[in-house]
Amino acid sequence: EDYERLLTEHVARLSKQQELLYATDDHALLLIFQAMDAAGKDGAIKHVMSGINPQGCQVFSYKHPSAAELQHDFLWRTTRDLPERGRIGIFNRSYYEEVLIARVHPQIIRGEGIPDGDDKEKIWRGRYQSIVHLEKHLHRNGTRVVKFFLHLSKEEQRKRFLARIDEPEKNWKFSLDDVRERRYWARYMKAYEKCIAATSTNQAPWYIVPADDKATARLIISRIVLDTLQDLDMQYPKVSAKRRRELQAIRKKLTDR
Repeated sequence: EDYERLLTEHVARLSKQQELLYATDDHALLLIFQAMDAAGKDGAIKHVMSGINPQGCQVFSYKHPSAAELQHDFLWRTTRDLPERGRIGIFNRSYYEEVLIARVHPQIIRGEGIPDGDDKEKIWRGRYQSIVHLEKHLHRNGTRVVKFFLHLSKEEQRKRFLARIDEPEKNWKFSLDDVRERRYWARYMKAYEKCIAATSTNQAPWYIVPADDKATARLIISRIVLDTLQDLDMQYPKVSAKRRRELQAIRKKLTDR
């Protein structure tokens, strides 16, 4: 009951903050979600953003890059989807995949055909630097970037995979690839550790959210998003005296019979 009450309160306040974001048209908000499979990214996005006006919010999910995307730098395909001022953009996975899954599976780098592809450590350092520079650039130009790592335990992931098998309505969520990736759990944790340490900044912080309890994770995420928007200290645009006179003249015409 406490969870339902708090989440409802957060969602209502987020809706009002989104209206302000759209009305002021000075800032954009980019939310990035990264996690191991079954950590609850989709559910968190669905519940936390349930009160948001769809016209002011877009969600993008990134899978394996296409042949065309592989011909560009690793930031290209996500840069195209950055939110406009006044809007909220959500990346369900993101350019961070290029320093996470690509680090766990180095053969991905070979397929990207980048220069000096054999010097892996140089690639990761360069990519961390590119990401930090991008996010600082976005911050300077009005886009607030907030990044969530939903930290799921390996045991809880096992339970959720079993539920996807045992519950028919969840069968569609299950893939053998998910199980195969569990073999690389330690490598993924190391990749996340290095990535977060290298790319969490004051301008674009990482929040590590405990995700074994879905309700708690959603409350933490909604609180952080709400705080981020409130920190912008937005106010509805003030109407000038000239504009007020125009509105009153229009009102008079509408009320005259």
